[in-house]
Amino acid sequence: MTKENKVVAIQEIKDLLQDAKVVYVADLEGLNAQKSSDFRRAAFKQNIKVKVVKNTLLQKAMEQIEGVDYSEMFQTFKGNSAIMISETANAPAKLIRDFRKKEVKPALKSAFLQETFYVGDNNLEMLANIKSREEMIGEIIGLLQSPIQRVIGALQNKPETVDAKAEAAPAEAPVAEEAPVAEVPAETAPETPEANAEATETPAE
Repeated sequence: MTKENKVVAIQEIKDLLQDAKVVYVADLEGLNAQKSSDFRRAAFKQNIKVKVVKNTLLQKAMEQIEGVDYSEMFQTFKGNSAIMISETANAPAKLIRDFRKKEVKPALKSAFLQETFYVGDNNLEMLANIKSREEMIGEIIGLLQSPIQRVIGALQNKPETVDAKAEAAPAEAPVAEEAPVAEVPAETAPETPEANAEATETPAE
């Protein structure tokens, strides 16, 4: 490869890496032409960009990217290397894992996502289970909507509940009429001794 070709190749890699938030480096060695084509096709359907690169050119391209220090990944740049660029954090890991159900390769070399580096194929399962940004946003929206939905549901059911309670309540008992107050007879004047005497006198003979 001429110097000019190397410069072009490095620029192509830089263009892929520029502003990339999810970068995987995988080993595709051992896949025949058909399997490699199947892997690329599956990646394309999931909006994952795949490019086989030379290790030295990949390292030089990463060294020229501003804002991210990829040096932690350089130790894995041996043998066959392919970079995988995605917008979804766990998509490349899921693709590798699913493809490995029938094949020995691809193997994960290293990855950079969510501002963190992962080195080694032993991280594959963990990366595949990481929730993507979209999944996390969906869960947050669901949590925020849940109380609102409960409030709306309660408001919608409130009139029916009130009516149901009104129908179930027993009819009010009629108010009993007040019993007439008995008239208390006026007190009779106490009898005087004279009156008693007159009443007991017998007529003269």
